[in-house]
Amino acid sequence: MGRGIESTAIFRDDTDRNDFLKRLATQCENRRLIVYAWVLMSNHFHLLIRTGSEPLAVGMKKILSGYVGNYNRRHKRWGYLFQNRYKSIVCEDDPYLLELTRYIHLNPLRAGIVSSMKALNNYRWSGQAVIMGRVKRNWQDTEAVLEYFGKRRGKAIEKYEQYVKEGIENGKRNDLTGGGLVRSMGGWAEVLSLRRKGIKVASDDRILGSSEFIEELLSEAEERERETLRLHRKVVNLNRLVESISEWEGIGSPQLRSGGKSRELVRARKIFSQLAIKRMGYSGAEVARYLGVTTSAVNRIANSEELPVIEKYSKLL
Repeated sequence: MGRGIESTAIFRDDTDRNDFLKRLATQCENRRLIVYAWVLMSNHFHLLIRTGSEPLAVGMKKILSGYVGNYNRRHKRWGYLFQNRYKSIVCEDDPYLLELTRYIHLNPLRAGIVSSMKALNNYRWSGQAVIMGRVKRNWQDTEAVLEYFGKRRGKAIEKYEQYVKEGIENGKRNDLTGGGLVRSMGGWAEVLSLRRKGIKVASDDRILGSSEFIEELLSEAEERERETLRLHRKVVNLNRLVESISEWEGIGSPQLRSGGKSRELVRARKIFSQLAIKRMGYSGAEVARYLGVTTSAVNRIANSEELPVIEKYSKLL
């Protein structure tokens, strides 16, 4: 979900809407993002997306940054268009795929933009018309929704339409939109920290799903956080090793990673590789990534005859 800053209209005309959808369609190529439901309102949008071959943040940045630039040029304005970062909530497939599809597609009817289901089914700026077969947008995945309603497409569309009608009386549902998410709280790291302390903030609902789904998701997030910390510590340790070798060998620390071919730098990189791999337990791939060279090059250096100073330097680590 994304909203205009101070309720600014983010879609003023069809040119704006087509520009946004064109960018969204581009991100659906090669299944980088998979879109099930969407709607464009005057001052906000809703998207129901499965992340594919590319992280959500990457795709959304490409969509929104390009859109804002074009929007500002078209309407002769400058500055921010969207209110903070877009709001994202992780959802379990069942039952939320259908619940959210219905909720999102009913937005124009609830807001009075259209006055009937017939008009909603033909409204060009939501995925409802696409599922109903009234508007063609090849980038939207309609099959994932319709398969819940039967194998025959015609009958499935009829049952889907009835399902959407039944949701009209539900009105606005904060339980399907995160209840007013506060993004400034700090993302997943903050959520994990609060949960470890037994605190759950009502306005910070980033997950829709069963308790099992939530626990599984949080466990995965914690493991990613631990892996990030491990990688950070490794980089910090390698940075310290570079500084030590630079001091011992009398060269500038940035030069060691510069790719220079002087005798002094080649020697320093050999010392670095042999100490990191043979004394500190790093893999050739990790050292290669750090130095910006190939793994085979690092392994060749590390496995060559050990320099006499390696034993002395290893005692200083």
